[in-house]
Amino acid sequence: MEIRRSIRVPCSPDLLFAWVDDLAVYPRWMRLVHDVEREPTAAGELPAWNVELQAQVGPFARSKRLRMVRSVHDRPTEVVFDRAEVDGRRHSPWVLRATLGGVDGGDHVDAGRDPGDGGMTELTMELHYGGNLWTGAVLQRVLDDEVRLGSEALIDAVSAEPTR
Repeated sequence: MEIRRSIRVPCSPDLLFAWVDDLAVYPRWMRLVHDVEREPTAAGELPAWNVELQAQVGPFARSKRLRMVRSVHDRPTEVVFDRAEVDGRRHSPWVLRATLGGVDGGDHVDAGRDPGDGGMTELTMELHYGGNLWTGAVLQRVLDDEVRLGSEALIDAVSAEPTR
């Protein structure tokens, strides 16, 4: 399964990057990310998080726990998180990539928002999932809806930043 979504956010790439480069921040704007705990890591190890994803499907909730590492950290243009379990078993891949870039021109302002002094940044989020637990038409729609709601919440959260 692949999900790809791009949004334009009225702020600088530096400000927006702080909202996507640390998984512990995601629950503030993405309901799908139910709980996150940063894992202690030794010097030289990739930063890691234990993440619980949860999606509501009617009266039922489906959840998944993942250990994710930040494999790419190119401030302020790209961050990649990969599933990296340490239990010795084989697991389906999960890869989350966020790519940021500045947007030129005033005709790119979303929903009539004023980009202010921070400019406008395009954020593209890509999620690749290689398993079968989160597949199917109903769950795909739920995930798409959660990503859409998360995109809107992220724009609102970043827009409310006092350092904008």
